[in-house]
Amino acid sequence: MVNSKQWKAWLYLAPALVLLMVFTVWPIINTVRMSLLENYSGLKAAGGATFNLGFGNFVKVVKYKRFVSCLKNTVLLCLWTVPISTLLALLIAVALNSIKFLQKALQTIFFLPYVTNSIAIGMVFAAMFNIVGSFYGTENEIVVTAGIINNIIEFFGGHRVNWINSGSTYTANMAVMVVYIVWNALPFKILILLGGLQSVNKQYYEAAKVDGTSRRRVFTRITVPLLSPMIAYVVITGFISGFKEYTSIIGIFGETMGPADAPGRLNTMVGFIYDALSTNNQGRASAAALILFAIILVVTLLNLQVSKKRVHY
Repeated sequence: MVNSKQWKAWLYLAPALVLLMVFTVWPIINTVRMSLLENYSGLKAAGGATFNLGFGNFVKVVKYKRFVSCLKNTVLLCLWTVPISTLLALLIAVALNSIKFLQKALQTIFFLPYVTNSIAIGMVFAAMFNIVGSFYGTENEIVVTAGIINNIIEFFGGHRVNWINSGSTYTANMAVMVVYIVWNALPFKILILLGGLQSVNKQYYEAAKVDGTSRRRVFTRITVPLLSPMIAYVVITGFISGFKEYTSIIGIFGETMGPADAPGRLNTMVGFIYDALSTNNQGRASAAALILFAIILVVTLLNLQVSKKRVHY
């Protein structure tokens, strides 16, 4: 029998459960349903069309060259940005934890990107790398500004690089995206790792100081092991965020997802799903979304498995 207290608890939970069912559970069920209806389209379904049940959408998605390109871009961004951002965040967190003067002010400065719109930040980054002018790459080129980054490179005697304009290389485009995504990911990771550092028992460091242990050994033998749960957390969430990357590309390159002469060059898995939805191909979009979900799930489980052996609780 359910007593009155339990009834009250379920009553209080009811609004949240209803919202969860409507906005989370049902969309997932509907996504699975549409992915299994071959060539499913909402417009065709509204017109009374019927669709065969099967895995045709998944087969078509995997065979698309553009899907392979989007998957490659997404994986490369994850493999570059997650390790770099995690290492930089760890070093900055350690530095901030050891600085008492202006510590709060520096924390605020580092956290500002996290509360700023990513597309707005992307536009600023695009301006930093953008070459404004005409006839770029010819003898008659007229350059109004080569961008802040190129100005810095030229100041130190280097040569101007075409980062994101027409004629730029895939490597240059990817380098810009890695820099931007790493910079955008730092605030959250710094916040988590700094919180972990401030909760570490100071006796460990005092004992190491008495023993005359070097700073490098203190960092590798005390700081990193004690922070390993937080490091595992930021790595896992970093991979999840990386596989969902989309707005960063839009912020830098706009809706073309690449330079003007190579649209779609840097498109990601999420971008592929949006493109399928924009062409009213919900079946293909649903199949791609489930493939992305499966990839994220596998990567997360692998990270959790590794963390069981490497993380010290």
